[in-house]
Amino acid sequence: MSELTESSTNDIELVVLDMAGTTVADGGLVEQAFDAAARELGVEPGTPDHAEKLAYVRATMGESKISVFRHLFGDEDAAQRANARFEQAYGELVDGGLIAPVPGAREAVEALQAAGITVVLSTGFARVTQDAILAALGWQDLVPLTLCPADAGGRGRPYPDMVLAALLRTGATDAVQRIAVAGDTSYDMLSGRRAGAGIVAGVLTGAHDKEQLTSAGATHVLGSVAELPALLGVVSDDRPA
Repeated sequence: MSELTESSTNDIELVVLDMAGTTVADGGLVEQAFDAAARELGVEPGTPDHAEKLAYVRATMGESKISVFRHLFGDEDAAQRANARFEQAYGELVDGGLIAPVPGAREAVEALQAAGITVVLSTGFARVTQDAILAALGWQDLVPLTLCPADAGGRGRPYPDMVLAALLRTGATDAVQRIAVAGDTSYDMLSGRRAGAGIVAGVLTGAHDKEQLTSAGATHVLGSVAELPALLGVVSDDRPA
């Protein structure tokens, strides 16, 4: 078998997709939930401390949220309190109907799977939040596997663990070069690169722009995940959901 190169887009057997910002449009709910978490720790909007912490949240979109709060608040108890409030607030916003699929995302996933490619959804959120998102969208049975950091030993992006866990759990391919990773943040790109994925595609529907995605190692930058099937040589079904 010849070695797969980045340009061998037709040889992909496993696709690992990010959720918020990539397949799921959440309209900035992360920042709203962060405000609730910050207040829990006495950090009020409008203060320099809040502005500094919010800037860090924006810069680290895609990272495991508990890791973000550990950095922001230092001790473990404070980080756990902030994370619990964040997850609660985000879940309430999801339950309020404030999320939707990125246009064409479901069709892209279905087209990939119809072509025999295994698709896994991954997130930096906790399992309870991931499940709430899946339920709100009716995506519980959309893919055979969904992963959060806890499912991969606790380390989220930018570590490669969730991508490699997707490979190990599905057995979908015999080579990391036959994995494609797609996401909207630089941490998604770093995670894919560190896992050895042959395709690491940035999408412009979320947190980071083309320059940030490319600088973090994107092999391709797409307008949205709806373009991924065409990139991988699969014709997407463009019928409306």
